[in-house]
Amino acid sequence: MPNLKSSGKPGALQPLRLPVAPDSGEVRLGLGVPGYAHPLVAPMEWGELTRTPRALHWSVLNVANGPGVRPDPHCLQAAGGLRSARVRLLGHLDLRWGRRPFGELVTDAHRYLEWYKVDGFYLERCPGERGLLPDVRRTTTTLGALAPGAHIVLAHGTHPYPGYVEAADQLVTFAGPWTRYRWSQVAEWTAEYPAERFVHQVHGVPRTHLEEAMRIARWQGAATVYFTDRRGWEAMPAYWDEIVSRIGRHVSE
Repeated sequence: MPNLKSSGKPGALQPLRLPVAPDSGEVRLGLGVPGYAHPLVAPMEWGELTRTPRALHWSVLNVANGPGVRPDPHCLQAAGGLRSARVRLLGHLDLRWGRRPFGELVTDAHRYLEWYKVDGFYLERCPGERGLLPDVRRTTTTLGALAPGAHIVLAHGTHPYPGYVEAADQLVTFAGPWTRYRWSQVAEWTAEYPAERFVHQVHGVPRTHLEEAMRIARWQGAATVYFTDRRGWEAMPAYWDEIVSRIGRHVSE
């Protein structure tokens, strides 16, 4: 499993610790941003992340379905701004449901670390079958060796075989539309782990149902969330200030 301890380097980000709200037994929610459009076309979105760091658990940087073939000046600037604001930045790696060559993943990870100084990795399209768990564990173990203390998120989008929870820091166990999320059910095995291990990402959430969506996340035991009224993740939700405000009320100083 990836090293959950801080790397000990000056200014290093601390591991996620999400205690319940005092006297309420309620999980504190934080935002995990799955990645906005390129900073050149979405400068406002990236700039806004540096203004609200306390509400964020992490944000994903996806340059060109990965780090690209050379450093991108706009992404370097965005990454530097998040680093200055102490927002955990994760590099996007596409596992292609287990079909991505291991060597390509390692090369991309090196580029993210060297160019953008990321704090961890977000493994998109991660398989969830039991038979592919050894391959995923090999990948996450290697990433942890490349960057001790790296925060690693496996983005399955649904509940995987339970063994995957020991292969990373967090699992994305729901990614999809509000029409499905509002009737979703959580896998029973997730109750054996703290809410900080799970992430829910929901698009198409109307403003009028934002509180309901947050309530579902708490009921189902997911402490990192991303809700948007858009159809995808590339643009900031119209109610960004509202969701930051709602989450911010529960974020300790």
